[in-house]
Amino acid sequence: MCGIVGYIGPQDASPIIIDGLRRLEYRGYDSAGICTLDGGETQIRRAEGKLINLENILREKPAVGSRGIGHTRWATHGRPSEINAHPHKASNIIVVHNGIIENYLKLKERLQKLGHNFSSETDTEIIAHLVEEYYRQCGDFEKAVRLALAEVEGAYGVAILCNDEPDKLIAAKLGSPLVVGQGDGEFFVASDIPAMLSHTREMIFLDDGEIAIFTPEKMWITDLSGQPVVKQSKTITWSPMMAEKDGYKHFMLKEIYEQPRTLADTIAGRLQGEEGDIYLEDLGLSQEQLASLDKINIIACGTSWHAGLVGKFYIEKLARIPVEIDIASEFRYRDPIVTDKSLTLLISQSGETADTLAGLREAKGKGGKVVCICNVVDSSIARESDGVIYTHAGPEIGVASTKAFTTQLVALYLLALKLGRARGTMTADDCREQVEALLALPRKLEETLELDEQIEQIAREFMNARDFLYMGRGNQYPIALEGALKLKEISYIHAEGYPAGEMKHGPIALIDENLPVVVLVPRNATYDKVVSNMEEVCARGGKVIAVASGDESELQGKVAALIKVPQTTEDLLPILTSIPMQLLAYHIAVLKGTDVDQPRNLAKSVTVE
Repeated sequence: MCGIVGYIGPQDASPIIIDGLRRLEYRGYDSAGICTLDGGETQIRRAEGKLINLENILREKPAVGSRGIGHTRWATHGRPSEINAHPHKASNIIVVHNGIIENYLKLKERLQKLGHNFSSETDTEIIAHLVEEYYRQCGDFEKAVRLALAEVEGAYGVAILCNDEPDKLIAAKLGSPLVVGQGDGEFFVASDIPAMLSHTREMIFLDDGEIAIFTPEKMWITDLSGQPVVKQSKTITWSPMMAEKDGYKHFMLKEIYEQPRTLADTIAGRLQGEEGDIYLEDLGLSQEQLASLDKINIIACGTSWHAGLVGKFYIEKLARIPVEIDIASEFRYRDPIVTDKSLTLLISQSGETADTLAGLREAKGKGGKVVCICNVVDSSIARESDGVIYTHAGPEIGVASTKAFTTQLVALYLLALKLGRARGTMTADDCREQVEALLALPRKLEETLELDEQIEQIAREFMNARDFLYMGRGNQYPIALEGALKLKEISYIHAEGYPAGEMKHGPIALIDENLPVVVLVPRNATYDKVVSNMEEVCARGGKVIAVASGDESELQGKVAALIKVPQTTEDLLPILTSIPMQLLAYHIAVLKGTDVDQPRNLAKSVTVE
């Protein structure tokens, strides 16, 4: 959530910061602001709503200077408003902040007794006043920041300026992502990589408890006590164009169409066909450790949780290991059973999801092994895990996840195959057969995307429905959940996903001639049973949109709409049936005129609990 961009160097800071914030719009926000320093003069501009509102203010009243910080805010403490927008200022200290300060009321009460007056409802303003109080006492900007942050409880990613020391910018991290960019005689700091890609590819990822201090000439990193920390930079291979729309109307549509390539990238270099095995370069676990596992806990949120549900089918079927799956925000509150023989598998597109990160630390604290499936290199979850399977999907800008989801499914399948080989539940021939099907998958995805025009016509027919029901069985049930979530996220239509076998236990009462029911009925082991469930919907007047595979002439005439994806193995069908779910939600949202890439109230990366 939220976005931070900071700059210090020879250039005008304002356009650099605004461009960076624009590249972080996908994270979700409700207000924006910027502060620049010109000598010792502070210039702050803030606006409620979209970034264009801030840009309009800057056209009327520019903010000049070669040092600056900017922010897009997603409200936690205090309603969305100009006065609650960042940056916040206390005398000579200016702050932008991502995260939540848990002890802010206690700190605020103490600061008020010392004579500090607050102008906003935010917890962030406490940081500005706390730093200002210590600066008043010691006269040293860097020391004041250390003393202040030592008192803060909660999570933060901060960028801080000081009027009296205008040639210094300070950034610090605890539980909220922050990345440093090294340019030629200039430095950048941001909450995510895309904000800086057009200026530099040399990045340093700050760890919790680290502070970066920048001047125009140099940068140094320390811990909170002031001890130097040596960090190595990473070269980011994403191009700036990978984060642009590339001619598509929306990022979401671009990312839907990127899936044949991203799946190929996830598979690339990992299929050892001759050996009948899978190579996962950063897994961090030996064959012996994989073979000794007696349980896997999968934890994730939202779309990643749906991927985990499919992963449970994969792992239990192919590797014969029992799998439990938890919503990450619930995992640590049930005192989960974690042993040195269990594996906790985390799934997160961003690698910064706060609840998933908390689950990781819970599992490690209990002595368990931890591996993550993640898209962002060197993210917090990737760094803290014992091993990682990167999905290589490239930056996903649209808030509603598409290519991240399908690449997570592929990564889960690769892991299941790897586990099956390590544990002896799959032979080399078995694995080679699955590898062959995987290699054909990108082409089958391209064929599935050719259904786009047909799905747009279906969207026109059903765009005015007030409710949708999605149904599937087996490994298609999580795809029903994901399809319902996609529709809710971007079109704001109420939708629910159900196991088809549960229909007679309640949802059947909802069915009438006004209810569209999306039924996932590809050719698999549960085909006949799902057809039977579908017939029950038709008998009650429900409007069935069937997603099938292969020759489904028997469904013709029984359903309101029939979408046919190519046939593949039963395990890989969920990846193909995901595509119509994404396209149907996308086209309905476009027809209804909603903000597809930045739906209301949602953020791309949920970095607070």
